[in-house]
Amino acid sequence: MDCGLQVFKLEKGVRDSETTYRFAVVDYSRARSYPANFVCMLPAKVELVKGKTTNVFGGLFGDKSQDFAVELLNKALISEKDDEVKTEIARRLKLIDVKQVSLVKCSGCDRTFQPRKVRKHKQNLCPECLKKRFGDRQ
Repeated sequence: MDCGLQVFKLEKGVRDSETTYRFAVVDYSRARSYPANFVCMLPAKVELVKGKTTNVFGGLFGDKSQDFAVELLNKALISEKDDEVKTEIARRLKLIDVKQVSLVKCSGCDRTFQPRKVRKHKQNLCPECLKKRFGDRQ
């Protein structure tokens, strides 16, 4: 399959200034024009769940769906000329890439660390500062 992405920019309306982007996966070996070569839509989040297909894209491409989505988005990022579409592609690449680790600065000692979720709020103290401040209580 010779696949690529077709990007659609949808304007909401006069009052809503929000613009949404839809990415269609197209197969250029079928036909050159859009409606005939449509395969499926690229989801915003490509998740790997074993045993279940979370969306059509995952059902078609299986275990390799995440790698294939990254490959398609990288190709589209290189060939795209519109800056707004490029920022949307970069945002989607960040959503797909789970290997990126977010680091934050500790508000106590200014060291960077990987936060973990504590209830609804993100923790802003490193484990050492938490131990200093709160002792042994959990």
